[in-house]
Amino acid sequence: MTDTAVTTPHDPSFCAPQARPWILTAAILASALGFIDGSVVSIALPAMREDLGATLAQATWISNAYMLPLSALILVGGAAGDRFGLVKVFTSGLIVFLIASVICALAPSPEILIAGRALKGIGAAFLVPGSLALIAKAYPAAERGKAIGYWAASSALTTALGPLLGGALLSFGGEAAWRIVFAINLPFGAFLIWVLMTKINRDRPSSSDRLDWLGAALASLGLGLGAWALTTLQSGGAGPSPALLGTVAILALVLFILQERRAKHPMMPLGLFADRQFSAANLATFCLYFALGAVLFYQPMTVIAGWGYSELEASLAFAPLSVFIGLLSGWVGTQADKRGPGPLIATGSALVSLAFAGHAISAPWEAFWTVTLPLNCLMGFGMALVVGPLSTAVMASATDETTGAASGINNALSRMAGLIAVAAMGAVAAGVYDGPDSFGATSDAPGHAAATNAAFAAIAWITAALSGMAAAVAWIGIAQVKPAQTGT
Repeated sequence: MTDTAVTTPHDPSFCAPQARPWILTAAILASALGFIDGSVVSIALPAMREDLGATLAQATWISNAYMLPLSALILVGGAAGDRFGLVKVFTSGLIVFLIASVICALAPSPEILIAGRALKGIGAAFLVPGSLALIAKAYPAAERGKAIGYWAASSALTTALGPLLGGALLSFGGEAAWRIVFAINLPFGAFLIWVLMTKINRDRPSSSDRLDWLGAALASLGLGLGAWALTTLQSGGAGPSPALLGTVAILALVLFILQERRAKHPMMPLGLFADRQFSAANLATFCLYFALGAVLFYQPMTVIAGWGYSELEASLAFAPLSVFIGLLSGWVGTQADKRGPGPLIATGSALVSLAFAGHAISAPWEAFWTVTLPLNCLMGFGMALVVGPLSTAVMASATDETTGAASGINNALSRMAGLIAVAAMGAVAAGVYDGPDSFGATSDAPGHAAATNAAFAAIAWITAALSGMAAAVAWIGIAQVKPAQTGT
């Protein structure tokens, strides 16, 4: 999946031809900042919890406070670039992102860190969708495919290297080294601002459509209250009633659906879901990315705080995902053209399910190098078969006028799935561990490792089932679609 659909037209006045490599570099960096932020934080959470005294519920919110506004606002963020001008919106999102990075780096308490992460998510929602749009405006159609290829390969590489560098920093930099993970955004942000100010001309808005702020507010309210309800469950029931929060969350999401049905320019056009393939692709996306988000969030805590491995070693768990996607994307795209996307999505999801079932079985062995890492290679190979074909299936089910909305919905759903997964599986982890704050915390207490393994195994079994469900949905809903029928 990509950050946004490439529907933005080329604008010859946007920049000089010799400035295009600078803009491509900026687009790669902007995309990488958004993706790396989430993956590095999951590795740094044990150090953050120890340094700030954060509970498991607070650790969950350190992740979800970023994912919530990013998930709810990313569709509005993409449309805002068309409505107010790409450069203006992109720059505004970047500035908010950098201010939030400073707040996170200096945070004296979990509450301040959570607030900084929320502000960072708002900035990212207006920053991330613009990365491909910058390329589309800068490069003519004849050169755009090559530029996007460089963008995809470089983004995969930087996403793989980010956690490794973060893990090395956390392993050798001391207790408070996690703060540098946020501060390091500042020099990269300064470079982006320099490119925006010196290499790009101010663009004009390409749309006069009003933004669906009410839809965004209702989506944020529904997702936020739902995550709060699940987090209250994992914290032992402290706080507002989970039932009350859940009820209000459902009401807000129902109102969101009603708003999207009546809005003149909805952020999520519901008519797209009338297409069977579109619905199947997005259901498979939700199941698979729920599973992926849960494992990638709770596995580092298990490996670091439960098994005693270093952050650098734990960060290697992320490498296979990006490496396999980067290496196999071209071959997988060719196979999707020949066979249709369905078989690849079903096969890849089944392999991911096998990998997660392997994690569930092997958790008590605490064998990172000989079992966990090879299973993550299997997961990475499976995801490499899925990522590109999912986009193909989504795009094939949309018309020329709805490709942007279709891609945006699929992208937003994948992020929403991760948001809900972190909150929901936190409740599972706390329940199986039989303690709201001990899972993921460094401890020498008797039985800590065994309880941590049991909790992670429960999460892995659930994610294996969801990945298997994604495989079944893809096989039933997409597998019979042939390239000639999809227009690919």
